[in-house]
Amino acid sequence: MEDIKYEIVVYWSEDDDAYVVEVPELPGCMADGNTYEEAIKNTLVVIKEWIETARELGRNIPKPRNSQG
Repeated sequence: MEDIKYEIVVYWSEDDDAYVVEVPELPGCMADGNTYEEAIKNTLVVIKEWIETARELGRNIPKPRNSQG
């Protein structure tokens, strides 16, 4: 897996009874998990899929917020 440098926001959702992770720089990119670790692991997969789909559709892929160049 490529080195992921996007900001992630992790929080507990009582409604979902799970940890939820959002990737603010990638619109609609979210994941969840029963544990914090599972949520992070799932998020890394979803980020990769988000980027692959954007490439396939010819869409812009935002650079990570603090990326140089």
